[in-house]
Amino acid sequence: MTRARRRLRSLAGALALGTCLLDATPGHAVDYELVTVGNPGNANDATGFGGVAYVYRIGRYEVSIEQYAAFLNAIAATDTHAAYSSAMGGVPNVAGISRAGSDGSYTYSVMDNGGSSARRPVTSVSWFNAARFANWMANGQPTGVQDATTTEDGAYPLHGAVSGLAVARNAVNPNTGERPAFTIPLENEWYKAAFHAPSLGGGAGGYFAYATQSDATPGNAIGGEPNQANYISDATGYSVTQSAGFSTTQNYLTDAGAFSGSASAYGTFDQTGNVWEWNDLDGAPGPSRGLRGGAYTSTPPYLRSSYRMGYAADRSNPNGGFRLAAPE
Repeated sequence: MTRARRRLRSLAGALALGTCLLDATPGHAVDYELVTVGNPGNANDATGFGGVAYVYRIGRYEVSIEQYAAFLNAIAATDTHAAYSSAMGGVPNVAGISRAGSDGSYTYSVMDNGGSSARRPVTSVSWFNAARFANWMANGQPTGVQDATTTEDGAYPLHGAVSGLAVARNAVNPNTGERPAFTIPLENEWYKAAFHAPSLGGGAGGYFAYATQSDATPGNAIGGEPNQANYISDATGYSVTQSAGFSTTQNYLTDAGAFSGSASAYGTFDQTGNVWEWNDLDGAPGPSRGLRGGAYTSTPPYLRSSYRMGYAADRSNPNGGFRLAAPE
């Protein structure tokens, strides 16, 4: 087990207590909590997705603003391949990371935007941004320029690409000689973690319509009630404000674990609502990648397991983020 993966296990208790142990200072490790998705060999859902033949792990939460800021401080003093987007600090509805300095000496800070942005999901990330973050994590979170040892190879052989075809993940990380320790989840991996429940079907396993262990449309009240998510409810409007009115200066993202009673069966949060999340479809190279789960801007039909979307791999959106997966 690599040093980066060992760090994951040590943080579980602290995160369960709600302690924020992450910061965006250079050299500070990102501790990314994973859950195990077992029950290998499960059947696909009626949608044709969700069957996975192996045990794997996936992020309990979406990659946070603070985690992504730590990544930027490690590799983007000179941001050669546009890991930072001005939308990360310039769109008030989701703003969370500011940049200071000039090329060669950029630094990045977590913003206060209606409260600390640290534990909210990072947004405005393309698939290429997410792949670079996965490479950095798979390479042990190194500090330095954006090259093959930091962001340009590892889980994905990017080698400077910021547009064009999304590439297939490496079977072996050339920097470690081992299977990549972190990747963007395949669509089936993402789908199973969100909707599958081993207890359904009399113990044979089955699927819920929402990643809150429910077939009923969720509510959107922040807190510990079951079956809640960050989206636009017909009854209450936006989750954060509980109002149908939209403000261009209001933050609409919620912290990791804010809906504490609404985990999936495997213990993930916010796979329904908050932000759309990238997936790698079937892993084959191509111009687009998948998005699932809905966002704070979504209405109920977009939250369901039956809804999937393709998106150009080089595009980003203020309501789109990602989480990572890892081998068992």
